[in-house]
This record gives sequence, C-alpha cells and structure tokens, in this order.
Amino acid sequence: MPLVENPAITALVSIFDSELVIAQVLVRKVVTGFDLVHVADQELVPGKLLRLTREELRRWVQRTEAAVFRPLKSSPSLAPGWTYHCADIDALYDALLIIYPGFVPDWYAASSGQPPVTDYREYTSRQTGMYRITQMLSDSQAADVILAVCDARFCLKRRLWSVAGLDSDVAASKSVIPCLEPCAILLEYARKSMRIEQEEKIALSLAPSELASIQAVIKEATEGKSPPSSEADASDPSNRRRLQLLLVKLKKNESPSISKE
Repeated sequence: MPLVENPAITALVSIFDSELVIAQVLVRKVVTGFDLVHVADQELVPGKLLRLTREELRRWVQRTEAAVFRPLKSSPSLAPGWTYHCADIDALYDALLIIYPGFVPDWYAASSGQPPVTDYREYTSRQTGMYRITQMLSDSQAADVILAVCDARFCLKRRLWSVAGLDSDVAASKSVIPCLEPCAILLEYARKSMRIEQEEKIALSLAPSELASIQAVIKEATEGKSPPSSEADASDPSNRRRLQLLLVKLKKNESPSISKE
C-alpha cells in the first residue's frame, strides 16, 4: 500500500461508474479491481484474449500490429488482442503510465480551472540550436504543421495548446488524453517544414483535375494504404505527416470547381 494517496488516479476513477474509454483502451471496473482491453476487443470474451503480464504489456505497446515501432504512444496504432488486470487503483495508475505515459497527471492538471498549457510561440521561444528555426514559421505556417502533425490519424491526444488563428481541439475530436504543449515530434516537423519553406520553389501549372489527382494520391498515402514509413522520420519524403502537410497546403489552393470531401 502506498504511504500517500495519488489524487490524480483517485479523481480519474471517480468520474466513471463501470467503464471508461481512454483513446484505444477500455477500462472496466470489476470485483477484483480493473480490467483493461483494446476498444476493438471489448465485445470478445476474455478467454479469447492474451492475458499480459506487466513486462509483456511494456513490450506490447512498443510495436504496432505489423511489428513497427511506435515512437508516439498516443498514436492510434495500439495493437489489439490482449487484456490486462489491475488488482487495485495503484496498479491501474501504473498500467496507464505504461500505455499512455503522462496521461493521468496531465488529465488531472487539465481538469483544473486553469490548465498549465504552453502554446506554440511560448514553447518555440525556448528552443536553441537546430530547433531555433521553428520560431521563424508564420502563424499560418505553424497552423498548417499543427493540423497535419496532430491529425487524429496520427495522435489521439486532445490538443489544448495552439498558435494564433488556430483553435484547440474540441473535447469530442480525439480522446480524454490532454496535450498541454507541443511534443518533440511536432517540433521536428516544424523544423523540417521551415527548411522546406526556405527551399527554392518550383512553379507548376496544374489543371484542377490534376490537382485533384495529386490530392487523392496523398490522401491515400496518409490513410496508410501505401508502405509505412517511420513516424518520427521527418526527412522521409513519403512520411505520412509530411504528405498530410502537403495536402493541407494543396487544399488551400484548390479551385472552387474541385469537389471537396
């Protein structure tokens, strides 16, 4: 038994009666504690799922179903097929820290009247070295990067921070996991985006139908219908977040005659 009660996990448990969905995980209160399953497996009987130990759970969350490394634990790529039992509230806190690092304390902090949010400008103003360049993005350019990199296809955290001219995420758009400040992955893509902005531009003359074809190909790639690239490799031209950023920019320039999704 811990010597001091953890107010964050106590508060979290108090907000639900029997079940709580946390991104891709369903937490169920049971007589013997708490059972965790992937939301995709919630209708399956426990006997059909692999019951993980703590060490197995740590290894499980490191890889996608296709055995690709997950650099961002809040990405919607948690593999299904498992269940994990927590004997008490402290074991639940430990499990949630493994699956979604920092979630419980961040959720507790965000539940206060004044969440400790650090917006893009404040965050990048602290950067030095190769990341100082992220300060050079205009508000509009930074907003494009944020919309692309923080898209729900890549991250399920609800973004509470922002940049001028861009709203934060609405509560229902992602999950109960709050994002209080830009992450290292966002920073890397902001750096890469600014480097791309500094490149010499090539003028293209495209018909509306050609632009629509390019958008369709990029959209297909961002939805994972092409061979996967590393989530964290911003230098890869085929990276889904880079393609999503290009799609955001193309949509700004599309002709009114092109039908929207």
